[in-house]
Amino acid sequence: MADYKGSDLDKPLNAKRRSLFNVSDDAVGAGAEAVARFFGTGTYLMWQTVFVVIWIALNAGAWWWAWDPYPFILLNLAFSTQAAYSAPLILLAQNRQEDRNKVQLAADRRRDDLTKADTEFLAREVASVRQSLGETVSRDYLRRELDDVKSLLERIEAKLDDAAADDNESAADLHEPIQGDLEERWRRG
Repeated sequence: MADYKGSDLDKPLNAKRRSLFNVSDDAVGAGAEAVARFFGTGTYLMWQTVFVVIWIALNAGAWWWAWDPYPFILLNLAFSTQAAYSAPLILLAQNRQEDRNKVQLAADRRRDDLTKADTEFLAREVASVRQSLGETVSRDYLRRELDDVKSLLERIEAKLDDAAADDNESAADLHEPIQGDLEERWRRG
């Protein structure tokens, strides 16, 4: 039996502390996709246009509170910062979409392989059924065979009639053969 170490059971497990921000790849990627989707909307363009017009209107006049005079350097800095963040966010969103596309493509290929295998199996089964049907008797073939048997029986019956006529001494003994008559002659002869 294993030796008991009291220190193993006396210490509580270290629980993972929850951080204020979730910086896992999935969380950041989901956020990046949300931002990239928003940047591609007409709503974003409308609000950005309203913001720029108000900014320029407040700073272009000779107002005493004009915090960003004519070259609008602060506005330019804000747009540069926004561009610096939006480009990587859009690239991150594209990378995630590309990863999803790869997974979807792999699933499509797997499904196509299964479909191809099923199709090949069904083609082999259809070929097998065709071969089996090729060996079955057709109606015309059976009709020809029965006609051959019928003509053979007629020839045998004609020979039996000839043999019976040779055995009979007079024409009075001749009559239509009946099944029972033929069986009696075969038993006697």
